[in-house]
Amino acid sequence: MATAKPMTKSQIVTKLAEESEITKKQAAAVVAELANLAYKNAKNGFTIPGIGKLVLVQRKARKGRNPATGEQITIKAKKVVKFRVAKAAKDAILGSK
Repeated sequence: MATAKPMTKSQIVTKLAEESEITKKQAAAVVAELANLAYKNAKNGFTIPGIGKLVLVQRKARKGRNPATGEQITIKAKKVVKFRVAKAAKDAILGSK
């Protein structure tokens, strides 16, 4: 069974341009601006309706193990970016229960 490859940026831009009846250049600008908005606003939470939300989360310090030696180590607290998938996206992809 062959696995499908994810769409490339140019394939996404082409599809958006065709579906929205705009030029590829305009579609590429929309994609770029959406990404820029997400980067600038992620610290406050950035929602793409129907798809999900980018959020900045503070992780606590925790204990871990070095997989090579088995030695216990301390992993420092840090900020991470997470993406929470919207219920509408889950239902559309997986089907509702």
